[in-house]
Amino acid sequence: MDPDSVREGQRVPHGGEPDKEILDASANTNPFVPNGVEEVYADALEDSRRYPDDEYPEFRAAAAEYVGCESKNVVPTPGGLAAIRLAMETALEPGDRVLLPYPSFGEYAREVTLQGAVPVFAPHDAMLEATTNLLESCALAVVCTPNNPTGDAADPNALETFANRCGEAGTTLLVDEAFLGFTDFPSAVGQLQRSGQRWEHVVVARSLTKLFGLPGIRAGFAVASGEHAERLETARRAWSLGTPAARVGAYCLDQDAFVAETRERVERERERMRDALESRFDVFPSDAPYLLCDVGDEDVPSIIASARDRGVAVRDATTFRSLESHIRVAVKARRRNDRVLEALDVEPAEGVRW
Repeated sequence: MDPDSVREGQRVPHGGEPDKEILDASANTNPFVPNGVEEVYADALEDSRRYPDDEYPEFRAAAAEYVGCESKNVVPTPGGLAAIRLAMETALEPGDRVLLPYPSFGEYAREVTLQGAVPVFAPHDAMLEATTNLLESCALAVVCTPNNPTGDAADPNALETFANRCGEAGTTLLVDEAFLGFTDFPSAVGQLQRSGQRWEHVVVARSLTKLFGLPGIRAGFAVASGEHAERLETARRAWSLGTPAARVGAYCLDQDAFVAETRERVERERERMRDALESRFDVFPSDAPYLLCDVGDEDVPSIIASARDRGVAVRDATTFRSLESHIRVAVKARRRNDRVLEALDVEPAEGVRW
């Protein structure tokens, strides 16, 4: 990390509502957790009197099975954002150029600048069309799938082609799959391995806590091979996951029925919410557990304040680059979603009860 850049840096806004009396539709987390998590956490808490096994064999094995790689390719991190920072710390030097999508997760640009590197922005829906010449001028390129805040996932075949182009250009590709678990799309790692493609230049960042409804646990991992894997493993902090996070994470990654049920609910509720929201806003197509809404000529702060007065927090999306009239709404459970719609003066659509 570059000290001069840190002195000039600043934090970026996020969703998340600390007031427990407010329904939080600003953070895109699962409102449910897998059955049995409490018992796993309690047992792990008792074992927390000792340092965790820094090799994390059970967590690595579960993560490897989940994304389709070998355990040696998994690097445990305290959340997906920690995996992103670790990837950038080990790949960038001051002055390097980094190709970033926009609008997208604000932490990418922040982390790039903290390393003393230079963000180069491209429209998120044109990222996979970046030319070899452009990639050759960049040390790193970032793809977010599904993209936050727009919600659209990258086509796996197009992403594979882009990954190959990055390899030819000598550019490291960082794929942020924080919300991919809510979809049926394969991890970039599994896709590349199944097709027999090289992926030594690819790093994947995964977050467990959004899909499994435990953002406060802070569990995630990076996936890499070859020299990148060695760098990540060397640079990661010792005991990078606490015992409860490692145990709960490994347990959750094995809950296939919970994941399938979540995906079905999110898809059904997302489409129902989109149908309702379109009566007032322009709503982006989404593969993710959130919907981006263009409010047009309406006033974003007024919409957010009005919803909050009714006990609901929605995300101010004007903090994302290029979005000037947008809010983002998380997809939760049926009754909570109806409360969100009502707080936005939108009539809830009918549908199967959850």
